[in-house]
Amino acid sequence: MNQFLKFVLASLVFSLVSACATRVPVYNIVNAPVDVSNKKATLDEVGDAIRRAGAALGWQMKLVKPGLIAGTLNLRTHTANVDIAYNYKTYDITYKDSANLDYEGGTIHKNYNGWIQNLDRQIRANLSAL
Repeated sequence: MNQFLKFVLASLVFSLVSACATRVPVYNIVNAPVDVSNKKATLDEVGDAIRRAGAALGWQMKLVKPGLIAGTLNLRTHTANVDIAYNYKTYDITYKDSANLDYEGGTIHKNYNGWIQNLDRQIRANLSAL
């Protein structure tokens, strides 16, 4: 019985550690520069570049108002929702909510951060092409 109890306890600890390892702190992009090639972009051009970047990666991008886009990514049973605030000089990508990504207390499934990093890279590429 003692060996069985040790096995159960070890299995429980392993499961908890494994579950924690899949969650990481939520990654937000804050004050990323709007870096365009040799000109000043208009607010509409920045917004269009952001929407095109998201759409190229499968995000649904909706203009809420000038300077704010709502982005939604649906992958299998997972959903991530972000707000993308922008102006002529900077943009932010901020976590809004999610489904089936184990969000809890500022942590989320590690795949979320990769999606945000990919979105950020694509936005930077689209902005630099302006």
